[in-house]
Amino acid sequence: MRPIGDGVCSVCGERLVSLHVFSGAHGEPRCGLCRRLEPPFVKATAYGSYESGLRDLIHMLKYQSVRPAANVLGRMLAEVLDGLRSSVGDVELVVVPVPLHTAKSRQRGFNQAEMIAKIALKLVGAPGKYLLGSHTLERTRDTQSQIGLTRHQRRENLRGAFRVRQPEAIAGHEVLLVDDVFTTGTTVAECARVLRRAGASRVWVATVARTLKADAQFAHLGPSEEIQMTQAAHG
Repeated sequence: MRPIGDGVCSVCGERLVSLHVFSGAHGEPRCGLCRRLEPPFVKATAYGSYESGLRDLIHMLKYQSVRPAANVLGRMLAEVLDGLRSSVGDVELVVVPVPLHTAKSRQRGFNQAEMIAKIALKLVGAPGKYLLGSHTLERTRDTQSQIGLTRHQRRENLRGAFRVRQPEAIAGHEVLLVDDVFTTGTTVAECARVLRRAGASRVWVATVARTLKADAQFAHLGPSEEIQMTQAAHG
C-alpha cells in the first residue's frame, strides 16, 4: 500500500503514459481530457491505487464494519491533506464528506467518508485551517450502481442526486471534498458542480484511493498537437 507517486495528471490524478516530456502553462502535466473538458474541481488527489491491500482495507470498513480500519485509512488521508497544502495555500477549507443516502447510512451505521475525514483532521492538527461540514451536502436519492454504465449514463444516474443543505456554510469559501475512493470521478464531479453552484469559490478533492488505468493516458502536449490517447474514465 504505497503512495501513487509521480506520473499522474495534475488535475484529475489519472496515470499518464507519454512518449514526450510535457510541461503545461504552469509546468504541470495534464491529461488530454482535462485540457479539453476542465473538471469542476481544481485538483483531485489520492493516497494510493485502488487495488490489492488498500482495496481490501476499504472493503473491510465499508462492508464488514471493521471500524479500526478507518484509523489506517485516516492516516493515509492525512498524508494526502499534507500533500495538498502547497497547492491550496493558507486559506480555510470547509471539509465536506461525500454523503450516503439516508437508507444506506442507516443500514451501514456510519458514513465511511465522514469517519475517515474526522480521523485525518485530528492527525493533521491545523486549527483554523479545516472546518468540518458533515451535513453541508445531502444525497437526495439512492442511485443505482455505477458499475457497467457508460460515462454519459453515470452522469445521468447522479444528476440531481445531491443538494447543498447549508449554502451559507460554503458561500465564498473553498471546499475540500473527501471520499474513500475516486473510481470514475463521476460522483466527485457531480458533488463539485453542486457545491460550486451553491457558492463555493473552489473545490478540491481528496480520497484515500483512486482507480488508475495502467494504459489509460497519453499526455496532451498542447491545443495544436494531437497525441494518441485512450479516454480517461472520469466525469
